[in-house]
Amino acid sequence: MKKVELVDVSKSYDKKTNVISNINVTIEPGEFFVLVGPSGCGKSTMLRMIAGLEDITGGILRIGDKEANLLPPSKRDISMVFQNYALYPHLSVEDNIVFGLDVKKVPKPERKKRCQDVAEMLGLTDYLQRKPRALSGGQRQRVALARAIVNQAPICLMDEPLSNLDAKLRAHMRSEIRQIQRKLGMTMIYVTHDQIEAMTMGDRIMILHDGEIQQIGAPIDIYNKPANPFVATFIGSPSMNIANAVVQDQKTIAIADEISIPIPKDEQSILSSSNQLLVGIRPEYIKIAPKDSKDINRVLVEVLNVEVLGNETVFSFKLGDSEWWAKWTGQWSMTIGDTIPILLDYHSICLFDAETEKLLKAPSNIEQHVLNQEVVL
Repeated sequence: MKKVELVDVSKSYDKKTNVISNINVTIEPGEFFVLVGPSGCGKSTMLRMIAGLEDITGGILRIGDKEANLLPPSKRDISMVFQNYALYPHLSVEDNIVFGLDVKKVPKPERKKRCQDVAEMLGLTDYLQRKPRALSGGQRQRVALARAIVNQAPICLMDEPLSNLDAKLRAHMRSEIRQIQRKLGMTMIYVTHDQIEAMTMGDRIMILHDGEIQQIGAPIDIYNKPANPFVATFIGSPSMNIANAVVQDQKTIAIADEISIPIPKDEQSILSSSNQLLVGIRPEYIKIAPKDSKDINRVLVEVLNVEVLGNETVFSFKLGDSEWWAKWTGQWSMTIGDTIPILLDYHSICLFDAETEKLLKAPSNIEQHVLNQEVVL
């Protein structure tokens, strides 16, 4: 296992505008590290720089304890899985898997053994003599993964490998890739624009926007404590609701002249230096208000759209000039045009400084469950 370290790494194509700026991160040995962000944010470019397929404009890349800026790809001791699989159509599955070993002049008996081992691991034993055109999308993905694993490189790079698969197969392959990574103990750097893949697969994730790091951390920590409004709205589905707000007399937070949220006395001091705020709340933290409630943080909203998904109900409503979303567990009988009373609780909201966009306060009433091992065992 090897670590990968990027120190002040930047990338520019015209020497004027950086597409990636000041990237500083250490990816630990054996870690599943996910680069996630919208299209054009620079995540694939960063992966290609680690692979040696793109030159590094500035900064230092270290693989293991060795500086790798000028190392050719063949000397970096990595394997890579591409978005389009890059399989040779005229070769059999077996020949595709061992192609890299053949180039490296690995003895034929060793190639055969490695191929059989990885084919058994990935369920490809019955397909070794087929051509790629005779395989399904998921089987082709397994062949591309097998070709990367068979090289026994300590670092594996993946560039949106599941984007061509249907939703059910993507979910299956997410689990399969994660199990293989843990079994082999390899360091994996995985690029995706899908926040569900990032949340479910990564030990840590890095969120990029316009070539700059927005936040690095464990998925659940980023979900619970987003560093800024971009992270808050990018992670989570539906995304976090965001609105402008003002602090009134350090006692309440007013949103769109429609609802006021009381500030507990012991929390008022954190807002003393910031009058203009951005308030954010996850859809699942919006509560239904009691019918006869007179609370100032209660408001009647009109349902604009509703989606009953079996185990949960998602609906939207207008608050100020923005469309907000709420997500409630279970099947709720509601139709477009219904009026529903909701509550926004101070302990359920995020607060960001409107000017700097830095996080001032994260939700404090998140329900977490600790498994009782004595009960399980």
